[in-house]
Amino acid sequence: MSAMARLLVIHQDIDARASLIHRLTDAGHTVRSVPRVRDSLEELVSNPPDVVVIGFDATDEESVESLEAVRRVTSAAVLAVTRRSDEAGATRLLRGGADSVLPRPWAAPLLLARVRALLRRTRTVAAPDAVVVGGLRVEPRRRVAVVDGRTLCLTPREFELLLYLARRPRQVVSRRTILAEVWESAYVDPQTVDVHLSCLRRKLGESASRPRYLWTVRGVGVRLEPPEDDALAVGTS
Repeated sequence: MSAMARLLVIHQDIDARASLIHRLTDAGHTVRSVPRVRDSLEELVSNPPDVVVIGFDATDEESVESLEAVRRVTSAAVLAVTRRSDEAGATRLLRGGADSVLPRPWAAPLLLARVRALLRRTRTVAAPDAVVVGGLRVEPRRRVAVVDGRTLCLTPREFELLLYLARRPRQVVSRRTILAEVWESAYVDPQTVDVHLSCLRRKLGESASRPRYLWTVRGVGVRLEPPEDDALAVGTS
C-alpha cells in the first residue's frame, strides 16, 4: 500500500460521493469532500490535497470548465471519474486538465490503483537538482520546469512526461515505452500520450508543425532535444 495521502473528493451525487469516500478511507487515506467544484476552490487553496478525485455527470463542456476551474487553483493530481467510457470523452477530460480518467461503474481495486499511480508520480524522489536541455530546466525535487526563464504551469502528468524525455535528450522514445514508464500501464490508449504531448508543446511555445524541443519521428515515437542555437547545453546539475 502507498503511504497515506490527503485526498479531496468532489461529486454532486451523494451516493457516489459516499462510495468514493468509503473506499478511499478504507485504503488509509485522509479524505475530505465537497459536492460541487465551486465549493472546492477555497478548500483547494487552504488545504492542498495530494490528489483530487472529481466525479462528472455533466456534459463534456461543463466537465472541462470544471476541470479548468480546479486547475487554476491547484497543481495536485486530478482523477476524473465519469460515466463516459468512450475515447472522445476521455480525451476531452485529459485535455481539460485531468491526469487520469476512470469510467463508471468502477471497481475498487482499479480506483485505488489509479490513486497509487498518481501518488507515485507526484511525490518527490531522489534525483539530480536539475535536468537541463538547452533553455529548458526541469527540477525534480522542486517539481519546477522553466523554459527560457519562463516557469511552466504543468499538470503532474505533464511534468513527469517532460522530465522523462528531458532525462533522455536526443533519444527517440516510443509511445508504448512512455505508457509503460510514465503511465506505468500498457492498457491506456496511446492517444493519451499524444494529448499530453500536444499540451506540452503548447506550453513550451511550439507546435508539431514547428517544433523546438519536442520532435515527432513518424511511426517510431518522440524525442526531446535542444533547439539548434542551444545544442551544446545538455546535462544535469
